[in-house]
Amino acid sequence: MKFTEILMVFLVSTLSLQCQNESKMSYNKLSSEEKMVILHKGTERPFTGEFDKHYEEGIYSCKQCDAQLYKSSSKFNSGCGWPAFDDAIDGAVKEVPDVDGLRTEIVCANCGGHIGHVFKGEGFTETNTRHCVNSISMNFTPINMINNKTESNLETAIFAAGCFWGVEHHLKLAKGVVSTEVGYIGGKTENPNYQDVCYNNTGHAEAVKVVFYNQITSFEEIAKLFFEIHDPGQLNRQGPDIGDQYR
Repeated sequence: MKFTEILMVFLVSTLSLQCQNESKMSYNKLSSEEKMVILHKGTERPFTGEFDKHYEEGIYSCKQCDAQLYKSSSKFNSGCGWPAFDDAIDGAVKEVPDVDGLRTEIVCANCGGHIGHVFKGEGFTETNTRHCVNSISMNFTPINMINNKTESNLETAIFAAGCFWGVEHHLKLAKGVVSTEVGYIGGKTENPNYQDVCYNNTGHAEAVKVVFYNQITSFEEIAKLFFEIHDPGQLNRQGPDIGDQYR
């Protein structure tokens, strides 16, 4: 293999690893026990999980990425020793056949974290389905906290850290973020478009507007993520994106 080909393979491998690491930056930090289950597909001991006998009204979400997984209305007592649900929120989980072909794993559709296994044909409920879930894979938000998420609890912040599509990807996954919107700030042209910003020296920077619930997160927490996903020491560029709009 020629030197240039070796160099190209190295660069592609390095970029791939960097992208994989960046994609995990916005995920919640996990304890060693949580990693054992969520990342390494382990199983907590039966009848020991926090949510085994838990029937408060609210929403269960992924511990790794905060994506909503189950409504309390779908939870039932199966007597198996793990939380049981007869249905998931639409699109929230994926079913993946185990390597041994004996069972079907369920993972978070957003981050791929291990949740548990799904069993069908047992006749517990009308759906004839049981999602057998590890408590340690989930968080729970009570209904009263969900109902208190009113407009008075919303705050807005704007961040510029390079290409706004990449920045938006990371910020929209942050805990407590309601919505994100890309756009331009800091320039001299009214209502600029992409071509204006790229080629007409408008002075604008690509940025992302973030709307978040201040009961769940804070500006400081989102700012920490902001400082993790870009290099403020790079002048008028960010990684491979060159131009003062990426400052």
